[in-house]
Amino acid sequence: MQENAIKKNIPLLIHILGWALFGCVIFVLSPLSAGVERPNVFWLKQGINFSLLIGIFYFNFLYLIPRILFNNKISLFLIVNFVAGLAYVGLLIVYDDWTNMQELMHKAFRPDVPYTPRPRNFYWDISQLLIFFMAVGISTSIAAVQKWQSDEQFRLKLMEEKVNSELTYLKAQINPHFFFNTLNNIYALTNIDVEKAKTALLKLSRMMRYVLYETEKNHTLLSKELDFLKDFIELMKLRLSPRVKLNIEIPEKVEEAEIAPMLLLPFIENCFKHGISSQKESEIVITLIKQGNKLTLETQNTIFNSSENTPEGKSSGIGLVNTMRRLELLYPNKFQLTFDRENPENQYRVYLNIDLK
Repeated sequence: MQENAIKKNIPLLIHILGWALFGCVIFVLSPLSAGVERPNVFWLKQGINFSLLIGIFYFNFLYLIPRILFNNKISLFLIVNFVAGLAYVGLLIVYDDWTNMQELMHKAFRPDVPYTPRPRNFYWDISQLLIFFMAVGISTSIAAVQKWQSDEQFRLKLMEEKVNSELTYLKAQINPHFFFNTLNNIYALTNIDVEKAKTALLKLSRMMRYVLYETEKNHTLLSKELDFLKDFIELMKLRLSPRVKLNIEIPEKVEEAEIAPMLLLPFIENCFKHGISSQKESEIVITLIKQGNKLTLETQNTIFNSSENTPEGKSSGIGLVNTMRRLELLYPNKFQLTFDRENPENQYRVYLNIDLK
């Protein structure tokens, strides 16, 4: 609480110190440097001048800029400030005439020389007008920078909300897609081996816990993600025929890191979806390596067309599409993904490299 209170008071402290420094230099130290004792009405004028500048600064900052300038009324803003500048200088001239400032200053600087009225020196009036415009310019610059920062924060917040909404939508699509394919596999097992189907259901229930609790987060531990993938592969093994050769290299232990949940599943799922056949020899290769912050996944499978009469065959493949979109949102400029569909071996190859840092 105390730290937050200090942070809130920092801008106020900066304003106070800034005005104190400006006032001392312009309205106190500069006149004193001449080494001449000036009349009291002069110091009163300095105080009035300084107070007017502070009032002008905050009136411009709090009212004119947000209500006129930021509403694209630029001409009106310039006219108001120009008229205000003339009024400011005019008020100082009236004060000088009222207090007979010219004669008093002459006596202060040249006490031995008789006073002779002279035309007003407008050099000082122009200097005061420039100081006025400097105050207006500084307040406008600060307000413009603050508005830019506020707009940028609002834009980033909207972008973050949009990304989070899109990620939630994508995960909502991926999860049913995963269960749809897995339940279809278990359904196929019930006609072949009931015991295997029971084992598959037990594994699926463990995987469901992961999906229910871990996918609610934007990130999960890499070790949990790998355990999930291993369970999925074991589940897939239950329906494979001896004609399918598996070459799986997933480390038992890895240096812990964070990763988006279920990010790797669609690539591995795709191998079992399109890479097996009950009639022909096939091979599935899955290699996962972590070196430092780099995680590399390589998959390779023989290409077979799914039966058009099965739900898998009719699937639109939203898993891979959504995963690629999630990669773009979660790891912008931090991943490399390549596909190789055209090769003499009739294999579908995927290479994915992610910087998890």
